[in-house]
Amino acid sequence: MIKNKKTLVLGASTKPARYAFMAIEKLVEKGHSVLAIGQNAGEVAGIKIQTKAIPLKNIDTVTLYLNPARQRDYYNYIVEAQPKRVIFNPGTENPEFYQLLKLNDIKVEIACTLVLLSTNQY
Repeated sequence: MIKNKKTLVLGASTKPARYAFMAIEKLVEKGHSVLAIGQNAGEVAGIKIQTKAIPLKNIDTVTLYLNPARQRDYYNYIVEAQPKRVIFNPGTENPEFYQLLKLNDIKVEIACTLVLLSTNQY
């Protein structure tokens, strides 16, 4: 029995070649609740991609697919949501943001969501 980890995919994309797209598909396939925010509206695996910040409640994980410069707009949003952890996927590493998260008792995980899901470490 997999524990459902409510996850926000930040930097979601409707392009099948994008890792954010694959992550949404895999999260849904593994039975997790998914919220998605991206630049363009659309739908992936039945999940609607929102184009602006949406109210967040009981978020377990935020998985990032935004470069560090684009993450800045979401610092407060993510901290206020108080997720248990934030996953920095390859290319999203951001030491400045790590510090802010740690100060707010939010776990920083530098990993690949797809690898975590496929190896049952999510």
